[in-house]
Amino acid sequence: MEIRRETIKRTKRVAIKVGSAVLTQGNGTLNETAFKGLALEVFKLRNRGVEVALVTSGAVAAGMGKLGLTERPKSIPEKQAAAAAGQSSLMGRYERVFASHDLNVAQVLLTHEDLSSRHRYLNARNTLFTLLSYGVVPIINENDTVVVDEIKFGDNDNLSALVAGLIDADLLLILTDTDGLYDKDPRSHADANLIYLVEKIDSHIEHMAGGIGTSIATGGMITKIQAAKKASTVGIATIIASGRDMVNVEKVFASEKVGTLFLPQSEKLTSRKHWIATVLKSKGKIVVDDGAKDALTSKGKSLLPTGIVGVEGDFGIGDAVLLEDKEGKKFAQGLAGYTHAEILLIMGHRSSRIEEILGYKYCDEVIHRDDLVIL
Repeated sequence: MEIRRETIKRTKRVAIKVGSAVLTQGNGTLNETAFKGLALEVFKLRNRGVEVALVTSGAVAAGMGKLGLTERPKSIPEKQAAAAAGQSSLMGRYERVFASHDLNVAQVLLTHEDLSSRHRYLNARNTLFTLLSYGVVPIINENDTVVVDEIKFGDNDNLSALVAGLIDADLLLILTDTDGLYDKDPRSHADANLIYLVEKIDSHIEHMAGGIGTSIATGGMITKIQAAKKASTVGIATIIASGRDMVNVEKVFASEKVGTLFLPQSEKLTSRKHWIATVLKSKGKIVVDDGAKDALTSKGKSLLPTGIVGVEGDFGIGDAVLLEDKEGKKFAQGLAGYTHAEILLIMGHRSSRIEEILGYKYCDEVIHRDDLVIL
């Protein structure tokens, strides 16, 4: 309990993700009780000095009701149509229930492409900080009406982890239709036990989270664990708890034993390093020897060509690449200072030979320490 108290005590800004299974009823219509309860809990958090940004699902589910669909659409055009039909209903509901507590809300729609661009990432970040400074509650959703496979976040659990880092949140709170992470599926095992604390998300924890979502919601517990892992990487704690009773939000902030707490695995990263670590999709990978890995992870050094033993992918300067050791373990991500083709020529050589080999030199480092994040 001491860990929970310390986590809540230092939480001054929280990203709350609310899933479709919480916000909608079985037939896809919006659940008025859930919206009213959420608005009340956000009002209470604001009164205790905690800033709140909401990551919401529900647009597609709300649109399903309007379009007469009984199962979540699978194709991108159908999903876009349902989102377009449902987004206005969703935001209208938020406007109304939050206004009853004299709170203003703002709609923010994002795609992965928005955040992959450093310039647009910073614009989104500045917009969210400005809204918070005015006391407005940002309501953030994936822009389903324009998204396509190449730029979609995939699910709002993943989006919530990115948003938590985007706004420098101290806590990510994921409200779902289960009490948290169980050691086995509680739907089929009566003896399943709720896990209250996870210190590190490993393959064993991920295995426990196996399973898919409902016909209304995407993902399942596994996507929530992936979001918690992503938040943990950039120094943000996560709590997964049931949103079926919104009083659980108050219980979480009273440090009660509610839901599953996932501890962060690092200190909070700077905005730039969060962007590199969690937002950018890698275009390739670089394999390094043990000496280079030690220099990067233990001594805070940059990656030099002499420590590289392999390179894969088709990437250019400034693209994100993963770093692996010789055993295939991914341990870092960074921005390439040279192209894939150039690294093939200079790998294994000292930096002093780069100009001799290429006929030119940008810098000594293949990845500078400032552009590198240990995962």
